[in-house]
Amino acid sequence: MKRILIVINILVCGVLPSFARDSVKVLTPYAWRVIPPLGLHESSTIDTTLYNYYQQSVPSEVTPAYATTGNLGAEGETMLFFERPERSDFFFRDAIDAWIPSIATMKFYNTPAPMTLLSYNTGGGKENSQERLKATFSGNANSRTQIGALVDYIYSKGSYNYQAAKGLIWGFSGSYMGDRYEMQAYFNQYNLLNKENGGITDDRYITDPAEIQGGSTSVDTKTIPTYLSAAHTRNKGKELFINNRYKVGYYQEEQVNDTTVKRTYIPVSSFIWTLNYKGAEHNFRNDAPGEAEQFWKNTYLNASQTNDWTSYWSLSNTIGVSLLEGFHKYAKAGLAAYATHEVRKYTQATDTIDRVSPLPESLTPYPVSKVPANATENRFWVGAQLTKQRGTLLRYEATAQFGVAGTAAGDVNVRGNLSTRFRLFGDSVTITGYGHFKNEEAPYLMKHFVSNHFIWDNDFGKIRRFRIGGKIDIPHTNTFVNIGAENLQNYVYFNDESLPTQHGGSVQVFNASLNQNFKLGILHWNNKLTYQKSSDESVIPIPDFSIYSNLYILFKVAGVLDVQLGVDCDYYTKYKGVSYQPALSCFYNQNEMEVGNYPFMNAYINMKLGKTRFYIMFSHVNQGLTGDNYFSMPHYPLNPRRFQMGLSVDFSN
Repeated sequence: MKRILIVINILVCGVLPSFARDSVKVLTPYAWRVIPPLGLHESSTIDTTLYNYYQQSVPSEVTPAYATTGNLGAEGETMLFFERPERSDFFFRDAIDAWIPSIATMKFYNTPAPMTLLSYNTGGGKENSQERLKATFSGNANSRTQIGALVDYIYSKGSYNYQAAKGLIWGFSGSYMGDRYEMQAYFNQYNLLNKENGGITDDRYITDPAEIQGGSTSVDTKTIPTYLSAAHTRNKGKELFINNRYKVGYYQEEQVNDTTVKRTYIPVSSFIWTLNYKGAEHNFRNDAPGEAEQFWKNTYLNASQTNDWTSYWSLSNTIGVSLLEGFHKYAKAGLAAYATHEVRKYTQATDTIDRVSPLPESLTPYPVSKVPANATENRFWVGAQLTKQRGTLLRYEATAQFGVAGTAAGDVNVRGNLSTRFRLFGDSVTITGYGHFKNEEAPYLMKHFVSNHFIWDNDFGKIRRFRIGGKIDIPHTNTFVNIGAENLQNYVYFNDESLPTQHGGSVQVFNASLNQNFKLGILHWNNKLTYQKSSDESVIPIPDFSIYSNLYILFKVAGVLDVQLGVDCDYYTKYKGVSYQPALSCFYNQNEMEVGNYPFMNAYINMKLGKTRFYIMFSHVNQGLTGDNYFSMPHYPLNPRRFQMGLSVDFSN
């Protein structure tokens, strides 16, 4: 009842002001993202659309094929290889990438009227409740200056035992877009606490409950035994990003009428300074030594308790100079050169293993030399960037970066894209080619790491990646195609013992995806189909085929209420999927169990009234109707059927 009252109050507060403001005419707000390292802009969207608003409350809907431990705010990894971010310099953070802000997801807004987007989602009952409260604010002090803030609170008890997740993400942002000086900055902080249950002890509680329960087919998911009961992971982090640009140019005068002269500043070149600070901490704790002995093969430091702390920070400074596009009719492109220095500091558990005494027979061999508890890396690059962001016929961006000193010496990172537009069927068709070549050092923690259950000291060679592909976007037929291929040499992954290993040869991954939407009156059918193939699935295991399909009707009620009513479905073919290692917050390859060949369906109704969106949904509505093998990873079942609802209000003034 309390939740319903909260929903009604927010709904009333959001809807009534929206009608009162209908007669007020304001300029259209817009959003953009920042392209590192020099702070170029990339257009983005403001999250106020009706379509599929409900998806942000379903853990497995991050991508159409997603390996997850099952709970909202918990660890996960996309199984679509071309959408998977590369491993970061603090690999613990990769598993929670879907929930934390980053430079790839951070948005800046220009809103002539202050904007506050408030979203609340809830679901489940008393024992497995799920809550998410999210707010985004942006306001302009004037046409040049903007400030913003965000907060995202997640609390979910989980559908299975010892699976609760709690997270708080908050931050501030600001920008100034003047004639001579530009600035874009943000500060974000996150703190996520996740219980770790290690998965359920017997998959038959899901696949064949009658067999394991003596004939009973009804299962209380909170009573299913799990491997761990006293373990949890905490991931904390922060990021500060400041991009400054000072433009040098001249004023151009234009006669508007007999008495008015318009002066426009024409920038010719600019000087850029970008500062980026990142800090992160990972803590894994387990207070049940008996469970640890059964779950982990090795215990190196403390047999009575595990309390692993690993921390890291990095500080990079980039200084650049650029010749800007468009200041003269012959200046068809922008050209920039830059230099970057970065320092990284790592702190981890102290290696206290006695290497004088004989190695206990129960332990897997560990490194002969001690892994240092503290390490510092200095890295220095130089680079250049060529861009064309204006024009309708041809646009491109190419960046080349070369490591010249420190642990980055010999690194190469070259990436680029080229797009063109032409008219077809009375609309614009866009064709884009893209590619990158990278020859880079493996992250420090993949080479040197110490904890209670895992220790390694690796001498990895540089990882080489070459990807090339193309996209075509045809709005007239609602068609988007993306085809590409990547060759990887010396690829580093976690093997079946959850240890980093480097594949000495080459692995190729082919990807072809099609987004095709159909419409007939109020009936809509949207689809995303992806075919991908790994040449060595023991190194890069991925499902061959995945599909997201959404069948719905879209209509208005009384001319004011927009309604989207439908059913959507995720499906991917069987494959020997990755598994999850809670002590490392990582996903590792395994060869024992196949997952997939199961549709995950949601029945929903999305509505929008004025500036308020709200939905009700039965997630996993097909449970028990299309089989029972609903695992995205070994021993980690997806959430069972549950009722969920939520709303989002745009409090624009």
